[in-house]
Formats: sequence, structure tokens, C-alpha cells
Amino acid sequence: MSFRGVTGLARVAWRNLWRNRRRTLIVLSSVVVGVFVLVLFDTLNLGMVEQMLDNQLRLHIGHVQIHRQGYHANPAVEHFFRKAEALRQQVAAEPEVRAVAPRVLVHGLLSSAYNNGGVQLVGVAPEAESLVTFIAEQLVAGRYLAAEGPEILIGERLARKLEVRLGDRVVAMAARPDGQIGSEVFRVVGLFRTVSADFDRTMAFIPIDRARAMLGLPPDAAHELAVLLDDARQADALKARLQAALPDTLEVLTYRDVVPLLVMQRDLYAEMMYLIYLIIGVALIFGIINAMLMAVLERLPEFGVLRAIGMSEGRLFLLVSLESLLLGLLGTAIGWALSLPVYAYLARHGLDLAVFSEALAAFGVGSVIYPRLTLRVVWNAWLIIPLVAWLGALYPAWRAIHVEPVEAMRAV
Repeated sequence: MSFRGVTGLARVAWRNLWRNRRRTLIVLSSVVVGVFVLVLFDTLNLGMVEQMLDNQLRLHIGHVQIHRQGYHANPAVEHFFRKAEALRQQVAAEPEVRAVAPRVLVHGLLSSAYNNGGVQLVGVAPEAESLVTFIAEQLVAGRYLAAEGPEILIGERLARKLEVRLGDRVVAMAARPDGQIGSEVFRVVGLFRTVSADFDRTMAFIPIDRARAMLGLPPDAAHELAVLLDDARQADALKARLQAALPDTLEVLTYRDVVPLLVMQRDLYAEMMYLIYLIIGVALIFGIINAMLMAVLERLPEFGVLRAIGMSEGRLFLLVSLESLLLGLLGTAIGWALSLPVYAYLARHGLDLAVFSEALAAFGVGSVIYPRLTLRVVWNAWLIIPLVAWLGALYPAWRAIHVEPVEAMRAV
């Protein structure tokens, strides 16, 4: 069949749609609402999942981490590496790297005059750390760490547990590589509040030199280099290049290796959305089948005449299916057009879910959700819904081509 023949059938199919305006508008409205809801639901949920991952990356993890071989599997305090500053400069020279921060990490105990709690003590170079993570931007009281001095930065939730305020002293204790207990008194200089409740309860930041001295580590030691990239998609390529250039005593991990569950959750969400589209599509398909079947039954005499004057079964099948496909495309276009202004507003201002802020903090999500539009969302909306509409016409079209011309024409 020629292109001209198909376009001619499409024009006839378009006119046929509006022969019963009420029925067409009812079915069209269901498609429009379905597309509108799906696009906003998909973009908002995708935004929430991506925010969970992005928050973890910018809170502490970074895009790439470098440790001594085996540290990730067994993060013991004695598993440190030397020449941290030279290694930091080497990694920072890579073109896709935005910032690199050395860290000393140890699980320890933080005690005040009133209470105590287990924490992850993180010794950081304050200036370098502020370029990799956004802890410095999350302060709700006090100031950020200075490069030296017995200072500590803790979460607001941890401060409430320890019953301390700015200026109060706390004692940090942790096991040293030699088996002794290292301890030091720190003064609380700042409190932070992030989107993660667990992070605020368990993390404490101190200057890296103080952490080395407390643990009895060499002055150039570190447990981790956290690397922030310009683009997260470059992480795998950088890992392969660094692993080949660095000694075998070091391991290079991407965020996929460090937090595989969060990455898996994002990938699982994409698969789950296909199921959501399928559920909405099944709901739409019954309405489309009903409308198209009614249209076919009303026009049986017309189909009989068309068959009698020589229209082939294939052209008749295409005519009926084109009506449904055009209905799906029109509904998708209108639903898409209506959803875009709402998406643009939410992308700028976000969806404020402050009433659920405590529950969202347990999942590491902020109280304001920003939708995220990707090519997958566009592809799903413009492919799945029109495809469902076309599938809904298959049975009515099959009924139409099995009309006997003589019997159909008796009803004329």
C-alpha cells in the first residue's frame, strides 16, 4: 500500500472519529487524564529516587572512592594508606575530576556530661571536604570546621541525644591500630541538619590532623579519598584508568560499588514504572475496546458497502485500527501538553511535603521533591499509550473484516 493510500485512510479515520463526538470525547478524556497522571507520577517518583541517590553522593560518598585494598570489605582502622596528599594531587589532575578530599575514618564513641553514643568519626581537610560534600551548606548553628584545633561538627539530632549545645565539650574515643584506645576532647563549633536522619545521628567531623594524632596514624595517612566528578556517568571510565595507574595495594570503587542497593533501587524503579504503565494501559484498553466495538457494530452496513465495492480486508482493518491509533496519539498529545506546565512549575518550585518530613528523612529524601524528566519518561508516554490504543482496536477491527457484505447490506 502506498504512502498516499495510508494518508488517505488516515484522513477518513480522523473524520470517522468525530461522527460520534460524545463517545470520542469521553474516551479521549480518559486517555488525556491517564497520560497527565502518568507523566507527573513518573517524573515525581523518578525525582525522589534520584534525590535519594544524589543526597547520599553529596553527603558523604562522592562518585569514586580510593582505599587500601580490602578496606571496603573490612573497614578496620589499621587499613590505611600512606602519601595521601601526593595521591590526592595525582587524582585531582584527571580532567573529569572536580574535587578530591582525604579522610580518616573510624567507628568510635562520643560522650558528653549527660549521655554518649556510637558515631562514625570522620577526619577531614575542611576546605577540600567542602568542595566534595555539602555539609558546610547544611549548618543550622555555629560555623564550619577550621583546619586545626580540637573542634567537632555534629548533627542536630546527635546533639539532642548527647544534650549538648554550641561551645560544649565532648570526648571522642576510638580504637587505635596498636590496640590502645585513643581519646581527645573536642569543642562543638557547629551543628548540621541534612535530609538523612541516620546521617545526622551517627556522623561527626573533626580536622584530619587531629584524627591522625588521636589514632596514632602517620601524618600522611588516610583511609579514603573521596572524588567528586563533573558527571557521574564518567565514574566507570575513571575507575578503570585509576586502577591501572595506581599500585595494586589500592582499590578504586565507584558509587555503584559503595551503595549498590540505592543504585539497584533506582534501576528497579524504572522497571516498576513499566508495570504502572501496563496497569493504566489495561484500564484504558477496555474503554477503547468498548468504544471501538460500539462504533464498529453501528457501522456494519457501511462496512458491508465498502467490502462490496472492493475494499480489501487489510485496508478495512487498517482503517479501524487507525481510528484508535489517532485517538491514542491525540490523547497523548493533549495529556502531554497539559502536564508540561505543571511539570515546569514543580521543577522550579518543587512539591512541598513538609508534613511528611520526618518520614522522608528516614529515607534520605528532602521535604521538597523536584520532578525529573528523562528520555525514558518521554518514550514511555509517546509509545506505550498510543500502542495500547492501537491494541484496543484489534478485536473491533477483526469483527469489522469478518462482516459478510450481503448480510451487512440487508440492514441498510
